[in-house]
Amino acid sequence: MLGNFTYCNPTKLYFGAGAVKGLGGELAKYGKNVVLIYGGGSVKKNGVYGEVTAILKESGKNVTEIAGVMPNPTLEKLYEGIKTARAAKADLLLAVGGGSVCDYAKALAVSVHCGEDPWEKYYVRFEEPSCEVVPVGCVLTMAGTGSEMNAGAVITNRETKMKVGHVFADERVMPRFSVLDPNYTLTLPRYQMAAGIYDIFNHICEQYFSGEDDNTSDYLSEGLMRSLLHSSRIANKDMQNYEARSNIMWTATWALNTLVSRGKSTDWMVHMLGQAVGAYTDATHGMTLAAVSLPYYRHIMPFGLKKFVRFAKNVWGVDPQGKTDTEIAEAGLAAMESWMKEMGLVMHIGELGATEDMIDGIAASTLVMDGGYKVLGRDEIVKILKESL
Repeated sequence: MLGNFTYCNPTKLYFGAGAVKGLGGELAKYGKNVVLIYGGGSVKKNGVYGEVTAILKESGKNVTEIAGVMPNPTLEKLYEGIKTARAAKADLLLAVGGGSVCDYAKALAVSVHCGEDPWEKYYVRFEEPSCEVVPVGCVLTMAGTGSEMNAGAVITNRETKMKVGHVFADERVMPRFSVLDPNYTLTLPRYQMAAGIYDIFNHICEQYFSGEDDNTSDYLSEGLMRSLLHSSRIANKDMQNYEARSNIMWTATWALNTLVSRGKSTDWMVHMLGQAVGAYTDATHGMTLAAVSLPYYRHIMPFGLKKFVRFAKNVWGVDPQGKTDTEIAEAGLAAMESWMKEMGLVMHIGELGATEDMIDGIAASTLVMDGGYKVLGRDEIVKILKESL
């Protein structure tokens, strides 16, 4: 195992049926002024909003609401939230929803007391907060992003057509606590469930497809992927299967709480491609990842062949007998493609609204990462996007 590292994860988790009962004890640790953040009307329809607001009332909190956080939170919405949180003198930001709501809360946490433009500071210069950070708590209603136990926050600038994620190094940005009740995910539409499942899978892939050393993180990643494949197939047939959905939720948390990235480089180019597509189409995040993944992995496979062979054998159970390494690796990606289609994932960015005349713009908006097996040039990005159409 190569590389030295520091690992710290201060987020406290309450997991399982009725986990929201832990919320009252956590609220007691913070001041009177709570800003409650959520998205559309789903948290009111499924009863989560009512449970949370009842606990807030019992705890004697002054509650200010920021509603309408969209699936790809925008810079305009962030600016709006800064004004609201400042006026409320927020002591705690409580996100109730999926990953986008949690991401938004973390972006807001570092921006409320920031004396500069947060977009420039955090998403252009990628600086760390030098101001007070407002504590964040999460009540999760969708499994996928892992935002409930990490310091990442993705914001979309519609004006520049840039969708950028900043994974903060400052542990103050991480949620102080998160409530994970799998029952809260059971009312999600199938499309959203599938998108979340692929987001989980790709988070693991982004950290897996790098390096050649014998790394504990890769063994952990393979176990998480196999668990996800098993549970996803059960959930796809029976969306109300609590055991499957609870395993999916727990896998999502471990897929991106930084554990499996320790001691190695990481790729993240699928996310860069998918986020650029999302900035142009406003499509669901997990589906943008699904639509660009296979063209990207087939492009880089020759440069990381050893890992793709391992992926085929250890994750997909490909029999290597009588096959060359290239044939084994290709069989693994073919098995992955079959599973993606079985799950009903979007396989082409054209299905998400991308058109050929957008390709150059999407390519220009794609940030290039250097942690994987191949650093992409502009022509390669264009080629992969065209194959994704």
